[in-house]
Amino acid sequence: MRPFRLALLAFALLAAIAARPLGAGETGSLFVNLTTDEPHRAAMALAFSKAQMKLGHSVTVWLNDRGVFVGDVQSGGKLSEVQGMLKELMAGGAQVISCPMCMKHYGIGDTSMLQGIKTGNPEMTGAALFKDDTRTLTW
Repeated sequence: MRPFRLALLAFALLAAIAARPLGAGETGSLFVNLTTDEPHRAAMALAFSKAQMKLGHSVTVWLNDRGVFVGDVQSGGKLSEVQGMLKELMAGGAQVISCPMCMKHYGIGDTSMLQGIKTGNPEMTGAALFKDDTRTLTW
């Protein structure tokens, strides 16, 4: 009976180790799909991103649909606080990519985006999205 208990305990321990989520100090990336220009929702996404960067995770923010306005210099008024958060993330090493189709749809040019934001393409965006150990969240 004792060998059975030891084997069961060893199996349970290995299963727990293999199934545990990523935590602080472990590798893993966060890909945030930011689809809104609503200041509160955008701020939640960027605050969560900042917290994950502090835990050592790399972060990519994908400005998608109305999220492109968060990176648009012309939208500074109601979005100035959120744009400050975005600049802080980029200064800390976050990658920010903007959807070119969305920019075109809303009439936003490359030169109108905050400095440091990259205009996406399938290779760049795909590399961030499909990087090993990447988790995605959408706001």
